[in-house]
Amino acid sequence: MFSKEDKAFASEFLDRVVKKVTAMAPEIGVNFPTTNSNLGEWDPKGTKANISGWTTGFWPGMMWLMYLKTGDEMFKKYAEGCEEKLDEAFDIFIGINHDVGFMWSLSAIADYKITGNEKSKVRAMHAATILAGRFNHIAKYIRAWENSSLRFAIIDCMMNLPLLSFATSIQDDPRFEQVAEAHADTVAKHFIRGDGSSNHVVEFDPITGDVLATPRGQGYDSGSSWSRGQAWALYGFALAYLNLGKQEYLDTAKKVAHYFIANIEDGKLPLVDFRAPAEPVYYDSSAASIAACGLIEIAKAVPEYEAKIYERAAMKLLRVLDENCNYNQDELRLLENGSSAYHKPTGMHMPWIFGDYYLLEALMKIDGNDGRFTVHK
Repeated sequence: MFSKEDKAFASEFLDRVVKKVTAMAPEIGVNFPTTNSNLGEWDPKGTKANISGWTTGFWPGMMWLMYLKTGDEMFKKYAEGCEEKLDEAFDIFIGINHDVGFMWSLSAIADYKITGNEKSKVRAMHAATILAGRFNHIAKYIRAWENSSLRFAIIDCMMNLPLLSFATSIQDDPRFEQVAEAHADTVAKHFIRGDGSSNHVVEFDPITGDVLATPRGQGYDSGSSWSRGQAWALYGFALAYLNLGKQEYLDTAKKVAHYFIANIEDGKLPLVDFRAPAEPVYYDSSAASIAACGLIEIAKAVPEYEAKIYERAAMKLLRVLDENCNYNQDELRLLENGSSAYHKPTGMHMPWIFGDYYLLEALMKIDGNDGRFTVHK
């Protein structure tokens, strides 16, 4: 897997990232870096972070990856502190949504897998129960968001399904994975198009299960192709295959991957939307880092010679991501040029903590130890 040249590049890249995150960590500490896309503000110390916000798991996840890489207790301390802070979201409860997998897989499950902390296991089970409770048993989808219509499901939620596999592995209770499988089947049927592109949002009738519409979501328009959504689908179905074992999920991940690979250009980040007008030009580094993770997992799941397709694509993305990193030790930002949504110019070409997390995770995969925070088989 991967050539000597690619491994050498990835190792050097990882060293640069580790050095930068080591410099950032004491300044950020037990906080939740966030970006306000409405105001166009990067808030590295999380002074305005919403404790129930979907991005709160990524900084503690980075700290656990850094702990695995370096053994430095500083990173463990910050990760544990963030996990404890997240208990406030459970206490508030209102505002928690389908993204509990992002929040507690990378914090509590990581902690439990690395240290065996029983309280972390309980936190993860609490989060899994919340996620399973959002499942519509007639229409067979996990509803998205909070304080919104009951009718919406989004492609992002594929990344939350591993939380349900963790719950089944802990309690030997098939109900959790039954929810995960039913939701994944619905997404494969109604989100993934014939060419491997994906809808971001699908609106269902929650009583009958009929599809009502496919709103544009964060892409250019209904029927277009939001690149981060493509990356969520690519990696999400790869994880569904690893956890649930259905060949159809690996096939779906490969289908989305081939579409993604066909739409990226050498030396450039993915466009925010692959089917947007030629102008203005918007890029999204986070789509690249998420997709790189998924491509690496697909490469490990297929035969040796087929794997090269996905390895080459992952390396193409990683090489351009290196060019978009800020290695200035005095600035609290790593990966530049992430974007939120096509129609939100204030959220374009900014740091996003999830882009940083998946970049570090992708490099750790090649390094040989990404913690497997979202794989439970």
